[in-house]
Order: sequence, then C-alpha cells, then structure tokens
Amino acid sequence: MIKAVIFDLDGTLLNRDKSVKIFIAKQYKRFNKWVNHVPLEKYITRFIELDNRGYVWKDKVYKQLVDEFGITGLTWEELLQDYVSQFHDSCVPLPNLISTLEKLKDYNIGLGLITNGKGQFQMDNIKALGIDQYFKTILISEWEGIKKPEPEIFQKALGNLNVSPSESIFVGDHPVKDVQASQNVGMKGVWKKDNQWDNVKADFIVKDLSEILLIVESNRS
Repeated sequence: MIKAVIFDLDGTLLNRDKSVKIFIAKQYKRFNKWVNHVPLEKYITRFIELDNRGYVWKDKVYKQLVDEFGITGLTWEELLQDYVSQFHDSCVPLPNLISTLEKLKDYNIGLGLITNGKGQFQMDNIKALGIDQYFKTILISEWEGIKKPEPEIFQKALGNLNVSPSESIFVGDHPVKDVQASQNVGMKGVWKKDNQWDNVKADFIVKDLSEILLIVESNRS
C-alpha cells in the first residue's frame, strides 16, 4: 500500500526548460542596454547550452557569457544576482500539478519533496508554483548538506513522513539521481518521462503527473 509520494522538483513539477526560456528573455530585456549587441535568440540559445539543464551553476554560465559576448558595463555577478532574485517570477508548472497534489491530499497520501540546489533559490521557486503547503517535508540539498543520489536524503524524507520505503514512491526525471537512487533505498522509482533519455528502467513511467494517481489508486489496498 502506498502511503507516501515524494517528488523531485526541476523537470518533474517545475517545467524548467520553459521557465528558463521565459526568464532569459526577461533578463535580456532588463539589461538590453548592455547586451543588445547580441541577438536575443543567440543569447537564449547560448545560455541554455552552458546551463546544461541546470547542472552547471550560473556563476560559470554568466562568466562565460560575459567573456564570449564581450559584455561591458555589466558584470557576471550582477547577472547572477538577477538570476537568483528574479528567476522565481518565471516559474512554469508542468500540467496537472495542483490537481494531482490536491487529489493525493484527498487520498491522505503523505507528500514530500527532495531537490538538489541552492536552498533559498529552490524554496522561492517552490513557493512561486504555489505548492509549498502541500508537502509535509521539503529537503533541499544545500540546506541538508546531502544531495541526491545519496541514500541519506531519501531516508531522511521517509523518516519525516514516518513511512517505510516499501510504502513509498519517488517521482523524478533523472534516471540515476531520482529513479535508481530511490530504488536503492527500497522505494518504487517512478520516471517522469524526459526526451533526454531512452530505455530508462523504472517501476513505473509516466508522461503526465496525473498518471501518478493511477499508480496510487492501484496500490491502495
């Protein structure tokens, strides 16, 4: 019987790809005086390439952008601070996010969230999506001092929810850091399908968050 569902954030609940494109377009407009010698699409495309879907922290990204594009009168530190303080205004949820969390709450399923990243930055994004109140436990790697795929962060979330691994599922988009890592501690690993990977071995595969309800409903007794 499933008593708890724990989620990843980026690429699972947050449509990060779309959010990044919206943010970068806004940032380009805010700093147009200093970056308008670079075409908008080129600026967006290069940021996305350097960002590597969030796996490269933005100090390195902005240092590279300033250097490559010969940006003057504007520092990489200023661009980074803008990212840190403004990104949450561009957060886009994946489809059926709120309705799925509402239904899981109706089922009395314990909800948790584990995400790697900077503490306040990720919490701002979670709040921007309007979902922080749904989770009994939210663990962010910077604040915890541990990160996925380390088993301790999954075990801490399970402890906070007072459930065993066998009573829980983890939903995430990364085959190793989410699916395999949760399976390694005894949870069922649910892969939120992402076109970046193929042939992912998971206990369940979902294209839409609403499909999680079917998994829970079939394992309620």
